[in-house]
Amino acid sequence: MAPALAPAPVPAPALVHVVDDDPAMRDSVAFLLDTAGFDVRLYEAGAVLLKRLAPAVSGCILTDIRMPGLDGLELFRRLRSAGHTHPVVMMTGHGDVPLAVQAMKLGACDFIEKPFDGEALHAALERGGHSGTADPTLQEFVRRRSTLSERERQVLDHLVAGGTSKEIGRMLDISPRTVEIYRAKVMAKTRAGNLQELVRWAVLAGCA
Repeated sequence: MAPALAPAPVPAPALVHVVDDDPAMRDSVAFLLDTAGFDVRLYEAGAVLLKRLAPAVSGCILTDIRMPGLDGLELFRRLRSAGHTHPVVMMTGHGDVPLAVQAMKLGACDFIEKPFDGEALHAALERGGHSGTADPTLQEFVRRRSTLSERERQVLDHLVAGGTSKEIGRMLDISPRTVEIYRAKVMAKTRAGNLQELVRWAVLAGCA
């Protein structure tokens, strides 16, 4: 009689280190991640993460970008200086696009704008591991960007820099309404689902 096959090992849940100074936000994110099957560790400040995180510990770091004391950008810099290579995803508030762009230029994998649901959070963490130029979605974005007109590219560049329609209109000497029309064309041609996605792909493609 053939010996019974041993059951296949069950993979350990992916580990996410969550850093946020808001207790309610930490609890909310922990609930979303736990429901999605992630293992979660919570930290109330970046300094606490730096103190507790050993280089050998695996996982992804999900941190708020605006925090008192050590903010998300400085936390990222210190993590890299300390030799930590964990992928980092930034949580941002409305209007933090320039900060998110700066974080991604430093090497952060992705950013996600609050408020978000479990599906959006899971997608951001998944994307965090696939941000290289070999990503076919990124290559497709580059191809679609090449179809933009010169004015549409100018609007895209200013959007990635965090400009509002009024600010972009003033810089390009066109009305805010015209900027909105160009913005809609950029979104349609690149097939970006929202501004966050548009900015992310533009930064990864080297367009910002």
